Amino acid sequence: METVLFHPKVVHLPIALGLLMPLVAGWAVVALLRGGVGAARQWWLAVVLQAVLVGSAMVSMKTGEHEEERVEDLVGESAIHEHEEAAEGFVWGAGAVLALMVTAGALHGRARWSETIAGLATIGTFAVLFLGYRTGAAGGHLVYDLNAGAAYAKPAHPAAQGGEHGHDHDEHEHDDD
Repeated sequence: METVLFHPKVVHLPIALGLLMPLVAGWAVVALLRGGVGAARQWWLAVVLQAVLVGSAMVSMKTGEHEEERVEDLVGESAIHEHEEAAEGFVWGAGAVLALMVTAGALHGRARWSETIAGLATIGTFAVLFLGYRTGAAGGHLVYDLNAGAAYAKPAHPAAQGGEHGHDHDEHEHDDD
């Protein structure tokens, strides 16, 4: 059975949301400040997207921990540790921003300072963006500079290496999957 590279498949969602959340939260906090119909809904949409960011970041971190042993011998423990520490900071930062966002949403219309909390949460999305960048850069270093992907590489097909017969074979004859 072919190895499923789940970690590389899931890490892109929290990174993309980390890039988008300053825009989404900024748009939503402006709506809250202006008031009007739908302002609270716009804020809660931002909260939901932040929750998706936190959840997908946690899944990404868990899948990274699962695949850590496979690449550790290839890239070294210190590079993996740096990426892992960055990921933990990203998850904790995103979770703290989510808590602020939920608090601002829950207090909206009840406390004048709920808008201040929403503003702080929005500023926090920029910190999460930085933490996500740091995490992605450390992961990119593992993959592109230290060649962590080689831990998952299949041996090349004999024909591709100029094997014994040096001619192409029907791929279905050698498909073990």
